[in-house]
Amino acid sequence: MPSPFPGMDPFLESPYWQSFHTQLASEMVRQLSPQVRPKYVALPAERVVWEMPDGIGISTREFQPDVEVLSSRRHVSLPGTAVATFAPPPVRLVTLMPERFTQTAVEIRDVRGRQLVTAIEILSPTNKRGDGWKEYLHKRRRVLISPAHLLELDLLHEGKRIPMEQPLPDAPYFVFLSRAEARPVVDVWPVHLGDVLPIVPVPLLSGDPDVVLDLQAALTAVYDTIGYGDLLDYADPPGVTLSAAESAWMEGCLRDAGLRPIGNV
Repeated sequence: MPSPFPGMDPFLESPYWQSFHTQLASEMVRQLSPQVRPKYVALPAERVVWEMPDGIGISTREFQPDVEVLSSRRHVSLPGTAVATFAPPPVRLVTLMPERFTQTAVEIRDVRGRQLVTAIEILSPTNKRGDGWKEYLHKRRRVLISPAHLLELDLLHEGKRIPMEQPLPDAPYFVFLSRAEARPVVDVWPVHLGDVLPIVPVPLLSGDPDVVLDLQAALTAVYDTIGYGDLLDYADPPGVTLSAAESAWMEGCLRDAGLRPIGNV
């Protein structure tokens, strides 16, 4: 089943985002490779991020010791010593453990010198909150002070946005292109829910023309290849908060695709 939406699908912001992220990076590599070879190579680049689970509060409650436990304490008197009291059995609880996430970016490198020419980042929920946000900003800073270009895809409604001096337009999605020679000026493409994802330039080394990345073609290929139309539950609300206008538009798309009863509001 094809996607019911002309551009980004808000239902992809779900437990399936991890797989979508990985497959989108792979599809971009397939799309860019024939354009950049033989001078350059497009490669997937994986890194591991550890994050503490969010949305889970660490709570305590007033703990009243069990009378039988208190009475079971044993007093032992050793010759020439004070009376020793053994503690009751401990309370055994489960601690929060960090979760492991693998994030995939795309790197375009010069074949001759293995130099990083352009980094393409697909932001994930872990990039846009808490310690993951700090880690991403640190990585981003390293690219910005290097001679490499940086292309960032923020296809998520929620979480922090790329830091800019001026306010960003009111839009749920963004594409940011930071050309090394133009910094600190950044090209920004705001993308609305009903928009087809743009075709964006991907810069290379000085003297070589840009290649192009068709984001909508990449998304459509991944959606159709994996079969997200069969995986995503369009009967339920999406896992993100939409505005009233976005919700109304979304419902219209789902009705047109036969995924909502006619007349359902």
